[in-house]
Amino acid sequence: MDAFYVRINKEATVTERRALVAQARHRFQNARQAHPRLTEFEVQQLLMQQEIARASAIGKWKDRWLVHPLPSKAEPQKAVCYLTDFQDHTPDHLASLYLKASLHAVDRFFMLIRRRLSLLERPVATPSASGRTWYGYAAYNPATIVKLLEIFRVAYNYVWAGQDGKTPAMRLGLARAAITLEDLLYFDAHAEPLRQRRKADRSGGGRTVPVRRRSELLRDPKPMEDEAVPWG
Repeated sequence: MDAFYVRINKEATVTERRALVAQARHRFQNARQAHPRLTEFEVQQLLMQQEIARASAIGKWKDRWLVHPLPSKAEPQKAVCYLTDFQDHTPDHLASLYLKASLHAVDRFFMLIRRRLSLLERPVATPSASGRTWYGYAAYNPATIVKLLEIFRVAYNYVWAGQDGKTPAMRLGLARAAITLEDLLYFDAHAEPLRQRRKADRSGGGRTVPVRRRSELLRDPKPMEDEAVPWG
């Protein structure tokens, strides 16, 4: 598992974001012309390796921060710090890891939480008395939110598939296939593999639903292949 700190300038204006992306594109094109035999991804790696060489230690813990050479409009002035660097990667693979560091997945996760969990919707500002807000869907018991977030976290990683038909767990090689919400909510750790469980009344008119062991849904992770990182 590789972990990174990522810092961006959320206060940057649209004009500033466009200027930063234009500067990055100009630098990228110059590097590509200087190295015509390299692929687009290899040029990205080269630029990142240059920034890795310039990285400086900051603070008490000597964290090594670098400026991302290819920021996007969504993540202007991006800076990255590798938290789990054990000096066991090749320069090319290390550069590819830095290129993948982003807050996009975290931002999307928070957005889905706001949209799918009414208890965590943003508060509504009241017209009277400046600064006061109204939490119309706030939970009476905070423990309820903790339980919902735990269910949501597992559903996000193992149930909901993206446009590629894969869940986040499948993309990381942690699962063979997506599970259903029923598998999640009614999971039985002691169930026999693929045992049929009826979801119907005593009349027997319902369908049968397989109950899987956790070991059938999970598998050992495989290394991710390097690929060009979209930006701009």
